[in-house]
Amino acid sequence: MRFAAAAFVASICAFGQTDAPIVRKPFDVDAMMRIARVSEPQISPDGKLVAFTVERPDVEANTKPKQIYVVPVTGGTPTALTTEGSNQRPRWTHDSKSIIFVSSRGGSSQIWSMKPDGSEQKAITSLATEAGGVIVSPDDQWIVFTSEVFPECADDACNKAKAEAAKNNKVKARVYTSLLYRHWTEWQSATRKHLLIAPIGGGPAKDLTPGQFDAPTFSLGGPDDYAFSPDSKELAYVTNTDRSQSISTNTDIFVVSVSGGESKRITLGTGADRSPVYSPDGKYLAFRSQARAGYESDRWRLMLFERSTGRTIPLNEGQDRNVEEITWSSDGTRLFYTVEDRGRTAVHMTAAGGGASRMVIGGPSQISDVQFTPDGKTMIYAEQTGSSPTRLYRALSGGGAAVALDNLNDFLLSEYQATPLEEMWVENPNDKTRVHSFIVKPPGFQGNRKYPMLLLVHGGPQGAWGQSWSYRWNPQVFAGAGYVVVMPNPRGSTGYGQKFTDDINQDWGGKPFEDIMAVVDQMANKSYVDRDRMAAAGGSYGGYMVDWMLGHTDRFKAFVSHAGVYDLRSMAGETEELWFPIWEFKGMPWENPELYEKLSPSYYVKDFKTPTLVMHGELDYRVPVGQGMQLFTALQLQQVPSKIVLFPDEGHWVLKPQNSVFWYHSFLDWVGEWTAKKAAKQ
Repeated sequence: MRFAAAAFVASICAFGQTDAPIVRKPFDVDAMMRIARVSEPQISPDGKLVAFTVERPDVEANTKPKQIYVVPVTGGTPTALTTEGSNQRPRWTHDSKSIIFVSSRGGSSQIWSMKPDGSEQKAITSLATEAGGVIVSPDDQWIVFTSEVFPECADDACNKAKAEAAKNNKVKARVYTSLLYRHWTEWQSATRKHLLIAPIGGGPAKDLTPGQFDAPTFSLGGPDDYAFSPDSKELAYVTNTDRSQSISTNTDIFVVSVSGGESKRITLGTGADRSPVYSPDGKYLAFRSQARAGYESDRWRLMLFERSTGRTIPLNEGQDRNVEEITWSSDGTRLFYTVEDRGRTAVHMTAAGGGASRMVIGGPSQISDVQFTPDGKTMIYAEQTGSSPTRLYRALSGGGAAVALDNLNDFLLSEYQATPLEEMWVENPNDKTRVHSFIVKPPGFQGNRKYPMLLLVHGGPQGAWGQSWSYRWNPQVFAGAGYVVVMPNPRGSTGYGQKFTDDINQDWGGKPFEDIMAVVDQMANKSYVDRDRMAAAGGSYGGYMVDWMLGHTDRFKAFVSHAGVYDLRSMAGETEELWFPIWEFKGMPWENPELYEKLSPSYYVKDFKTPTLVMHGELDYRVPVGQGMQLFTALQLQQVPSKIVLFPDEGHWVLKPQNSVFWYHSFLDWVGEWTAKKAAKQ
């Protein structure tokens, strides 16, 4: 009936009968799970087609398969090229005659190839250790890809034998002699992620990054950390060779010949260096760099390495914002890069020889995956906002409005009302710092009504809310349930200058809490907010702030703490990336006990009063599940109304479709119970 009703409305509009307003439904989690999730655009070298992936969650099967599509650069209807298994990471051969991609069909992740029309699909690899992350050499002779190999093995036969032996071993004990023995959701095994090279037509693979280190180093999404040189003779890649992996952020860029041999380190800083991108003529290597050792949230700067001299040149020292993605112009004279600024991500440009930068594309959105046609006259990019999911666009150098290249979600979104994000600035009364927030109002908002308010605190803590679409903390779902949603970016947030980000260091419950409460004060004074029906929620650091609020304010009717940091002392001993607590709290608990005690929510349990829902993934090694369990224990013993929801098969994020739906329903049921008008009067 839902489809029929929407089609009927569409047919009325088609015949010009537009007097009656179209009533759209509030956006909800079921609608969110039906969205086609567009990503990974790749323009063909001849500039004619864009390949991209579309993920469509299958809630019933509890899977999220991806398929590869193509659409003409000039516009048209996207065409699906794959249907079997899950397929991703399309990469064109440089003659534009084939697409190389990663597929899970057959039960393991391998590298495949096909023609641009989807014909002649065939596997290139069949490795026991599987394959992913493929790139293609500019001369179309080689593919490089990642594989989890046994470092002592020289071929696939050895890897297969060791994998079988480990699988059949009845003893499953884990034994370690060094730290970082588990990471995010996985325990360290005997394998390491390496870069392998193989002929593009198939054949034996060679390990280009042998040894006991992951090369490339683990990355949470973002740009690739490896690239071919334009002459196909060299590969640049990122790894961290420090012995103390748990306390070091010192990733460096190395280069190695495609024929193998010893790698050469080309960056020497003590902070992180990542995202190498060769210039079209091969003279330079652009990359992102952080200056400070051990600080994962230092400013990402744009750097240029001159290959002939070994000289490294900073290109945007005066720009106090993070560089995210880097793209060379087709002629190699300019660098285009994306910059995070006040909840937006815009495209900037600077000359390769240095000089001032300027914004090329920007607005209330986040832009990524910028690419150019060979003549440099057409730009392809992905764009998203807080009220619309990612979509692909084409823009011309001659000017004019950008043109959307895909319409995969148009019909679905026409059924629902997604509310544009509004912006608000408030002043922290204690030090006059201005704090930026985003507001999402409920569908059909009426200014003369009063609505319950939901405060969302972002994680990181060096992160930010912005004009971006989310599937984990989607404000449209919360607004669709009837809440005025406010998303502040307090001290520690990115996109407001490095000092603003640094101001949270050693002050987690101080200035950020003041900033957030200043936002709450401003919202509570708005005529449409019911100050007696306010709730707050957050994940990771946002969960920490919820736990902190439990002991420092009674202004909220309900809290939701997801993967929240509760006890700083035990957190420091349980988490894996130890550079994080060492930087944030000036050492480990035995080195700076006073700061840990001052800032730990667990020291304020006797003041806990607000009903709280605790949610946690049991595979979360970033903020281990014990943090949530300790919080729930404290709430129960304090006789505070509380509930705990544990996900045995999830980590720091809830990703499986059915778990995601359950998470949203659990969240909204809890907050709704305590912010209902009847509950507010009690």
